[in-house]
Amino acid sequence: MSDIKQPIVIELNMIKIAKLNLWLTILLSILFVIVNSLIYHRFSASFSFWDIFIFIVGYIILIALHEIFHLLGFMIFGKVKFKQLHYGINLKLGVAYATTSKPLKNAAMKKALMLPFWTTGVTPSLIGFMYDSFLIVILGAVLIAGAVGDFYMYKELQKYSKNALVKDDPNLPRLYVYE
Repeated sequence: MSDIKQPIVIELNMIKIAKLNLWLTILLSILFVIVNSLIYHRFSASFSFWDIFIFIVGYIILIALHEIFHLLGFMIFGKVKFKQLHYGINLKLGVAYATTSKPLKNAAMKKALMLPFWTTGVTPSLIGFMYDSFLIVILGAVLIAGAVGDFYMYKELQKYSKNALVKDDPNLPRLYVYE
């Protein structure tokens, strides 16, 4: 008998995640607009062409930054070398991705999963609230909701020891956990 254990597989159900993302985007956008309206005692629902353009450009930039922050998390928390990082867009799944060929300790992987939530979701939301910008508040809400897959993976990794090794699948939204 071999002592090598089969990995535990954590896989995202992309259809379920997409539905949850949509609902969270709607709910958080409404909630954040209400909160911003209450803070500044005003409501503005008009958006110009330039507002929509800026929103789309901001969204694309923040999605790219979201993945870059995963890469930074791999390097900072997992001590991954730059040449072990991979980044791109999976057109088949319709998602941007960041991955590493190096297995990480569970504690490092969880930190790398959550870093983009704080930097590209919470931070823009707080900036939007500080500067009374519905556009940035909604952008932050969309990016927070966009981290739902990261939260799912984080929640699943909570079941395992901090020293378990976690290998990211290079092609699919899947993690392999080695206890």
